Amino acid sequence: MSNDIIPEEQITGNSDDTINQESPADFAKEANQAGEEFKKLEKEIADLNDKYLRLYAEYDNFRKRTARERLDYMSTAGEDVLKVFIPVVDDFERGIKANETITDVKHINEGIQLIFNKLQGILKSKGIEPMKSIGETFDPETMEAITNIPAPNPDMKGKVIDEVEKGYLMNGKVIRYAKVVVGA
Repeated sequence: MSNDIIPEEQITGNSDDTINQESPADFAKEANQAGEEFKKLEKEIADLNDKYLRLYAEYDNFRKRTARERLDYMSTAGEDVLKVFIPVVDDFERGIKANETITDVKHINEGIQLIFNKLQGILKSKGIEPMKSIGETFDPETMEAITNIPAPNPDMKGKVIDEVEKGYLMNGKVIRYAKVVVGA
């Protein structure tokens, strides 16, 4: 038995029916398929990367455009309001020119009153109204107390006696607090 030759299949444990050997042609075919799949994936990655870059550029342009529009809006936001004051300035210029030759104070006062009324109308059309504060109970939400003085009568305690600076509301919201003197 020592001289018996053992077949190779028995040594390795493989026989012809269990060995899955690929021919070089099969290997080349699989390698070619893998290469094509790899190229497809590379193309898909490139397409997705291109889409990402375009989307990022589009977003960046949108962000810059909206920032630019916001700046433009802020720089021209007061334009409409300021345009309505130009006629008031014109009236003041005409009044100043007319005051050079007028000696009657009554006409000067009438001109100033006309300009004041025009200005009040413009403010009212924009939703700005003066607050009524004299005689009202002091309200820290709409008024700023400058000082307290002794009340002229007991009914005026805690109420506004004098108005140093008029307060204004814009569509019901305080835009300038009234500066007042309160009775103590």
